[in-house]
Amino acid sequence: MNDWPEGWSGDNRGGGYGRGSASARPESARVMRQVRRGSPPPGPGPSAPPYGAGVPQQPSYVDGQGHGGHDGYDSGYNTGQVYGSPGGRGPAGPGPRPGRPAPDWRRRIKWTAITVVTALVVTTVGTYFWADSKLNREVDLSKVIERPEAGEGTNYLIVGSDSREGMTDEQKKDLHTGSAEGKRTDSMMILHTGDNGSTLISLPRDSNVEIPSFVGSESGKKYPATGRQVKLNAAYAEDGPELLVRTVEHNTGLYIDHYVEIGFAGFANIVDAVGGVEMDIPQDIKDTKSGADLKKGKQTLNGEEALAFVRTRYSLAASDLDRTKNQQKFLSALANQVATPSTVLNPFKLYPTMGAGLDSLVVDKDMGLFDLASMFWAMKSVSGGDGTSMNMPISGSVGGNLKWDDAKVKQLVEQLKNDEKVTVSGN
Repeated sequence: MNDWPEGWSGDNRGGGYGRGSASARPESARVMRQVRRGSPPPGPGPSAPPYGAGVPQQPSYVDGQGHGGHDGYDSGYNTGQVYGSPGGRGPAGPGPRPGRPAPDWRRRIKWTAITVVTALVVTTVGTYFWADSKLNREVDLSKVIERPEAGEGTNYLIVGSDSREGMTDEQKKDLHTGSAEGKRTDSMMILHTGDNGSTLISLPRDSNVEIPSFVGSESGKKYPATGRQVKLNAAYAEDGPELLVRTVEHNTGLYIDHYVEIGFAGFANIVDAVGGVEMDIPQDIKDTKSGADLKKGKQTLNGEEALAFVRTRYSLAASDLDRTKNQQKFLSALANQVATPSTVLNPFKLYPTMGAGLDSLVVDKDMGLFDLASMFWAMKSVSGGDGTSMNMPISGSVGGNLKWDDAKVKQLVEQLKNDEKVTVSGN
């Protein structure tokens, strides 16, 4: 009797159920092809040697499509992975993803630091060359003749001119500058920097001085000394910065290393760029010539008010001597404001301030940015109490001009040359 269902022949029987079985299955067992639900009926699989007695090779479900395995039907079945996916999931089910490697924080911090440092270096170098290119190096101190011997430390001649160059009629009106042609010195100071602190000395514009022999800055012609006695600011009016330096050196015996000049408009622009400068005004000031109208007490001065303050002299008891003291106080306060972290670390204030200052400064050809920075830091130290500020010692007047005290001036100059602590007092 044939035990197989109708339509099956003995050729479809095999000697065993599969290679993975420990023993052969009964011959009466019906061999069924496993079909995954929802999948189309598999086509004829690849031919392979029979497993025995005509039983066809069973499809492998390693890839979930009935083919592609290397171990036939038993691949994955005896391990409980019916569909060949890890954990017994179907081929379409999400398997466990490989874990992401832990972030290398040390590497990230290293590259972040490198990036930040590189950006700072590039910005610093770029700022240096930008600022250096804006310096107006117009004064040639090599034209100054018969110069005294240089001493210790560094001496800057700082000049405030009444230049109205580049100012509109409206600015001249707002700043009460008038419309005089050319330019004259409105203030002059010597700043000495060295190992014993900084000393800021005002040279009153009405100081009585002798014009020495000099070489014309434009003509190159040598002019002999005639013994002329004039006000100090006349030297600048006659032949500019070079003759002013020559006159200061001749009358003091002090070597001038660098020259710095700023005009009316530039001064006001710097003050506005830094956001104003706080000052303690010692008394009510009202001066129609300078435009000053200030009340006594602490207040923040804008550019227009600051310029009026440093120019005022007619409403002050000691006239020009009191004005020079106010100029010293203000310039020291301005330097202190420029050097604060709120300005230096804020690019929105630093660059406008540098731009306004550098555009309006006139310096000597050997002046560098480090020299300029050293000057500002020295002025800041004066306002902080680490330095001395004074007027040139005065002994009286001659012909309406202020006469220097020769003995005190000689002692002062010797102390500055030797970079000693200044003990001389001024007016």
